[in-house]
This record gives sequence, structure tokens and C-alpha cells, in this order.
Amino acid sequence: MQYTAPMADYSAARDLLTDLALTAVHAARPDLASFLPHPPAGRTVVAGAGKAAAAMAQSLEAAWDGPLSGLVVTRYGHALPCRHIEVVEAGHPVPDEAGRNAAARMLELAASLGEDDLLICLLSGGASALLPLPAGTISLAEKQALTHALLRSGAAIDEINCVRRHISRIKGGRLAAAAAPARVVTLAISDVPNDTPLDIGSGPTVADHTTSDQALAILESYGITVPTSVSNALNANERAQPPERAEFHLVATPMQALRAAAHRARALGLTPLILGDALEGEARESGCVHAGIALSCVRHGTPLAGDGLVLLSGGEHTVTIRGKGRGGPNTEFLLGLAQGLAGAADISAIAIDTDGADGSENNAGGYVFPDTLDRAAALGLDVGKSLAANDAYSFFEQLDDLLMTGPTHTNVNDFRALLIASEGCLSDLKPR
Repeated sequence: MQYTAPMADYSAARDLLTDLALTAVHAARPDLASFLPHPPAGRTVVAGAGKAAAAMAQSLEAAWDGPLSGLVVTRYGHALPCRHIEVVEAGHPVPDEAGRNAAARMLELAASLGEDDLLICLLSGGASALLPLPAGTISLAEKQALTHALLRSGAAIDEINCVRRHISRIKGGRLAAAAAPARVVTLAISDVPNDTPLDIGSGPTVADHTTSDQALAILESYGITVPTSVSNALNANERAQPPERAEFHLVATPMQALRAAAHRARALGLTPLILGDALEGEARESGCVHAGIALSCVRHGTPLAGDGLVLLSGGEHTVTIRGKGRGGPNTEFLLGLAQGLAGAADISAIAIDTDGADGSENNAGGYVFPDTLDRAAALGLDVGKSLAANDAYSFFEQLDDLLMTGPTHTNVNDFRALLIASEGCLSDLKPR
């Protein structure tokens, strides 16, 4: 990954924050060697989905000793070459026909396995959208419309995934059930709060403890009306029971990325404080909360704010879309943060999606500096109006404060760092 830092008054802060973010991303890249099972007597088939699916398939191939075949699906633009595992691309966050075809093929592969065979399932962030296989008579267009409505509603990821599981032929343990009596080993990169296996990719190899009634209640709570086909599927789609020979292993998590960034910050002479790896809620509101925490640290000098402090957090924010602008959760978080900080001295921040795409945009995230509001005002930009229009992308684009990394081939959700230090304090630090 590369980035080009534009001319700015806070170049030292920009470089250090970028360094911490890329350190976190690097720590989350897949390395499957220590998690792989022994080859079986029969076939080994791979089925995978997510933004890191191609990178995970590459890592598996490099470490696997024996015959191997299979299929993984990743987001458009995130493919990598593999020797034995087929890699296809599909739509995200709204599913498309390519994703449906890939999901159907994976289900067929799983159903072809016998007792001596092994199914290795590779899951990472984005798998839910990339494996659309609607239940009953639900059409792809209806699934797309429902996904779009859920994403716009501000629903939390566990709520969205609950609905997804109950209208799917592959999620909620159904892929593993199709593979029975074969052994199933799932290797996952977590992109969800609390690293809940059922919510990673909507749990295609994990038993589902939620109910259709819960899914209906979620839809009702957000005022989402569904067609008859969806209602029928919710009432008729029975829960699957994965086979006893099913294992689940986490190979990378949000906390792993945060700890790597904290270690890097400490090595540079900063005091890191991890606020949490599972922070959820409205992005703009969380930005305001983070601003309050940073201002409190400055006001009271704790913990060691005067000597260089970095506040780290992860999780997945949501955005309730009311306007017609562009932007993702991370840039909307930064708008809320900038508004809350109100130009406070010596506080800078970065917020990114670790997959390299903030929502459906082409930026990973962006930056806030003490002069953000002043520079915005000089360009005729207003934070309040940008928030009302959900137009965070345009705001930071005009300030030249977007971070572009391209696909990172991993995803442990959002990464945020608030740096509390003067430029003088940063002058002795040397980010790589």
C-alpha cells in the first residue's frame, strides 16, 4: 500500500497516524499456516468468501501439503492469483448475480463431500454480501432491495446478519450441514464486534440460535416492508444443524490489529490507550464521544496527555442515510469528531476501514487536524451541512484529507487513532 501526503501544516501527525493505521492493517493480514489441519484421507475442498478471501486462499496454498481444489469469492478489485483455488469477484455491499452463482457452486461442492473428505471454509469481512443465495422464491432483486434498505436504516451488523441468515440457503450453518458427514474446518478473520462466529459472514458453518421472529422484529423496528416472498421464507426456512465434525478458528481479530498499533506507538515513545475493539453506534455520534474523551484527557492531563498520547479504537459504526451525499462510516465519524473538537489544539486523528474501502467509496478513510475547520471554512464548507447531506467524502476530498490505500486484502473492521501531542513533541519521532 502507498499513500501520498499532501502539503499540510501537520505533516508529522499525518505521517505518524498513517504509520499506526498501516501497522494495524499489516497485523491483520492472513497467515493460515499454524491453523491448518492435517490433510484427510479423501479430498480437500476450499470454499471461501470475503474481502480477504483471495489472500487467505494464497496463504493456504503456500502452506498446504497435498491435493487441493475449491472456490472463493471476493469483492470486485480484490482478487489475487491462486494455483489450485478458483477466485471469482462479486458485488459488495449490495449482492449481485456473480455472488449468487458462486454461493450456489459452493453449496454443490459441499454436498459432494463424503466422510473421508475435508471442507476448509475461509471467511472474512464482506462474506455475507458476497454469498447471496436467497431461500424460497426470493428473487435476487428482492434480496438486493432488502440489503439496500437495511444498510440505509442504520441497523447494527448483528441485526442485518440475523435477517440475512433467515432468508438464505447457505448462511446460518447451512453450508456445513450440506457438507455432512465430511469434516469442516472454518478459518475466519473477524470483522464484527466481539468476534462472534455467527456474525462473521452470517455464519455459514455455525449453528444459528436466532429465530425468524427475531428477524421479523428487526425489520419492523426499522420500518422496512418486505415482499410476500421474504415473509414466506422467514416462516418456512428451518434452521440448520452443522455436523459434529465442525471446527471454527479465528486467525485475525480487531484487537490483534489494535495491539499491534499500540506496540508501534509505544516503541515511538507515545502512550497508547485502547478504548475498545467493539465500539458500535451512529458514526457521527461516536465521533462526538471520542472528541469528548480526547478533550478530557487534555484538560486533566491524564493519562500523560502532555507527553504524547494516542487513543485507539475499533468496531463497526453505522450511518443512517438521510441525505444524498457520498461517504462511509469512517469519514462521517471524522465529521462528528471535527465538530466535537471544534479546532482544539494538538489533537489529530485518523479513521479507516481496514479493507481499504470506507463503505462503498474508494478511500480507506481520512484525517482530522486542529486546522480542519478553519481550512473548511476558507473553502465554504460547513460541517453541519455536510453531516445533514451525508456528504463526508466531498468534505474531506476538498481538504485533500482522504487516505487512499487500495484493497488491503484483509478486514478487521474500522481502525481509529486520536493523537494528542504537539508538533514539537512529534519532532523526535520517526515513523517508518
